Amino acid sequence: MDLDLRKLRYFVAVAEHRHFGRAAEQLYIAQPVLSRQIRAFEQELECTLLVRSTRSVELTAAGKQLYEEAQTILATVGAAVRRVHDIGRGTQRLVVAFSPGLHVSDAIRAFTSRHPEVETDVVPVRWWEQDAPLRDGRAQVAYIRRPFDEAGLHLIPIGREPRLACMPSTHPLAGREKLTSADLDGVRMLDAPTRRTSSLEEKFELIASGHGIALVPQSVARAYSRPDLVHLPVTDAPEVEACLAAPADRREKLLRDFLEIATATLRQG
Repeated sequence: MDLDLRKLRYFVAVAEHRHFGRAAEQLYIAQPVLSRQIRAFEQELECTLLVRSTRSVELTAAGKQLYEEAQTILATVGAAVRRVHDIGRGTQRLVVAFSPGLHVSDAIRAFTSRHPEVETDVVPVRWWEQDAPLRDGRAQVAYIRRPFDEAGLHLIPIGREPRLACMPSTHPLAGREKLTSADLDGVRMLDAPTRRTSSLEEKFELIASGHGIALVPQSVARAYSRPDLVHLPVTDAPEVEACLAAPADRREKLLRDFLEIATATLRQG
């Protein structure tokens, strides 16, 4: 079947607001029209996406999966439309993806100072799909952390950072100055195989609520600092390496220039 992008956007609005009325206001359509469109969408997909009640709307398991997939689908379509417009207008554009906690702004400023004619955009990368924007065309280059699928990519290592154990401030281990991996034996860990979260904000909220501990890069811990969480070094945990990555088969001069400038700039940081 063909996926109806208009209905997909309607579904995303409802999923984000968890309310048909507020979603309809955002979309500038009548609520009954939105309800009919969502029901038609469910019939086309042959599964229930939403559980409706008089007060709220919740996502089913299928709805949660579609909401995750929709972020990439709509972003990819948007990027494709933008590239078509850029070509039609003669605009040069470079799109840079970046992982949470990694700052690419200095590199972009240095690149823009040499190439003021090039428009630059950034794409935040969700923590479990670091190389995805390079695969689906949303970005030409990425500043991301290993591990990820390196097949077909040209990589430039930038630097390493330690991983910290993130836990509630009330956790029995929270009073320690540092930990080892042995200290975490038997401790409930919150990671992708056990529970995937749609954002780091959601992940840290679950940690603060007592759902488990997570190992996070130091830069992420600093970027998402909050008083009800504690971040402790794990002395024997492997460090995380950040890299610049770009498709190996793309050799445009602007991309090469950005990689050269960004490598020098980010290694200094």
